[in-house]
Amino acid sequence: MAEIKVPELAESISEGTIAQWLKQPGDYVEQGEFLLELETDKVNVELTAEQSGVLQEVLKDSGDTVQVGEIIGTISEGEGEGGKSTAPQADAQESAGASEEKAASSEKTAEPRESANDDEADTSKTRTIASPAARKLAREKGIDLSEIPTGDPLGRVRKQDVESYQKNEQPPKAQPEPKRETQAPAAKQTENAGKPVERQRMSRRRQTIAKRLVEVQHTAAMLTTFNEVDMTAVMNLRKRRKDQFLEQHDVKLGFMSFFTKAVVAALKKYPLLNAEIQGDELVIKKFYDIGIAVAAPDGLVVPVVRDADRKTFADIERDIGELAKKARNNKLSLNELQGGSFTITNGGTFGSLLSTPILNSPQVGILGMHKIQLRPVAIDEERFENRPMMYIALSYDHRIVDGKEAVGFLVTIKNLLEDPEQLLLEG
Repeated sequence: MAEIKVPELAESISEGTIAQWLKQPGDYVEQGEFLLELETDKVNVELTAEQSGVLQEVLKDSGDTVQVGEIIGTISEGEGEGGKSTAPQADAQESAGASEEKAASSEKTAEPRESANDDEADTSKTRTIASPAARKLAREKGIDLSEIPTGDPLGRVRKQDVESYQKNEQPPKAQPEPKRETQAPAAKQTENAGKPVERQRMSRRRQTIAKRLVEVQHTAAMLTTFNEVDMTAVMNLRKRRKDQFLEQHDVKLGFMSFFTKAVVAALKKYPLLNAEIQGDELVIKKFYDIGIAVAAPDGLVVPVVRDADRKTFADIERDIGELAKKARNNKLSLNELQGGSFTITNGGTFGSLLSTPILNSPQVGILGMHKIQLRPVAIDEERFENRPMMYIALSYDHRIVDGKEAVGFLVTIKNLLEDPEQLLLEG
């Protein structure tokens, strides 16, 4: 019997949460096939089988927290087709001892309807086979798994079977919320008395985001300065060049490449914003790995565009597009999330007109982009024009960055974007 252990993931990750099992007890798995999805503080990781065989036992359910090195399940011995042929061999060799018991166990798992007639003491467990998610939900709802009908050809109870049974068959018995409310503080019981509420468990990623944002507020002397950019020149340049750019590079010309290039130029001019504090030392980085905040389904993530100073507009647009796609599909690797030196976040995508972005620790600077909005702008003492304007915000750690540098950094970005040809000269 081979043990399924939580592998070493990264130096900074010591535990995770099982998001879902992709295989169920009794399923045959090939070596290298995905077994389960593990949610960590930063990314979701799919764990694979280290050998072929039958998944015999699942020791941790979906939603359980597990430590690196912890045993979470077992797979029967055997390589290739060996896991499938163990049971017939055991039937032909009644004196095979431990091998026979192991094969018989696999046979019972694969054929639950036959094993339901066994005379073993624990017949209920053999008779009712269910996914970890189904067992957990049934336990929370107080539902007996043996009472739940299922359409699965192997007789396995799935999570959707439990949900359907609760909704259609026994609504009076499934009352989890009142049970949870009895554990709430007396003040909360009074406040929500008679009112509908819904409680949801925070994902590991959301818990980590919450913890880190609060830590930043407590450990950094964070301050925000603002400015505004006239986006006329950038928008006109995009309009003139977008078709040619798409045809030549097979990627659309967006705003993010302009802002990324402007940030790199400003960081070269004001290097303290490309630094971090380690103990009583400043670590001033001579590379420009720019994090781009992306709203993923499970929470905000910040994948990193490496060596942005060496990349063309097309390279940056292509990298951002690929990283954003991976983020939305939970396919980012740990390497793609680590080591950024400065971050850009674009609240304007969702309509934000102005905000104060929070630092992405241990970085000491983050640039916030916002919605482009037509506003009347004074051209001279007598003339006004409606211009596409964007407010930009720089949050910085005042422990090492003074107001002079912060304001100068933001003015540099403003000037480069209002005269984008300068970005070409900046490289």
